[in-house]
Amino acid sequence: MTISKDKVVSVIYELKTDLSGEIIEKAVAETPLTYLCGAGQMLEKFEEKLMGLKVGDSFDFKLETEEAYGEASEEAVIDLPKNIFEVNGEFDSEVIAEGNVVPMQDNSGRRMNGIVLEVTDATVKMDFNHPLAGDALFFKGEVIEVRDASEEEMKEAYAPQGGCDSGSCESGGCGSGCGC
Repeated sequence: MTISKDKVVSVIYELKTDLSGEIIEKAVAETPLTYLCGAGQMLEKFEEKLMGLKVGDSFDFKLETEEAYGEASEEAVIDLPKNIFEVNGEFDSEVIAEGNVVPMQDNSGRRMNGIVLEVTDATVKMDFNHPLAGDALFFKGEVIEVRDASEEEMKEAYAPQGGCDSGSCESGGCGSGCGC
């Protein structure tokens, strides 16, 4: 069976940001990277490079910056009011501290991680660029499993994200009060 749309794929790999550099991410046989091909879970060009491979096939390729996470953007670095991080009127300076990664959600319900760059009396400066923005990515690995997806896996992978899941949010108002 070859890798194609709607197949569950498991790979082991090493990821570097330059050919001679250190390994920044590694998936091994005990904990492989597993994804549903074509469901938007992976970088599009990553999936394209693996398309057509089968179990036992090796891969070794580079994704240019624009094929991966793009260049870092100044627009993704923003100052947020410090009070939005308060819980019951208290600011948690251990969680919201320089260098920490904080899970956040935008107005559309999309989850994203932000790195705290600076905390002042009134604001928290956060960087929402992907940590690998600005880097080319070098992948080297092997396909260890390709199989048909179960109905449950398909349903999960293609379920709407955010909103109310009513399926009619595209129209700008499904009537459920979800704010879409």
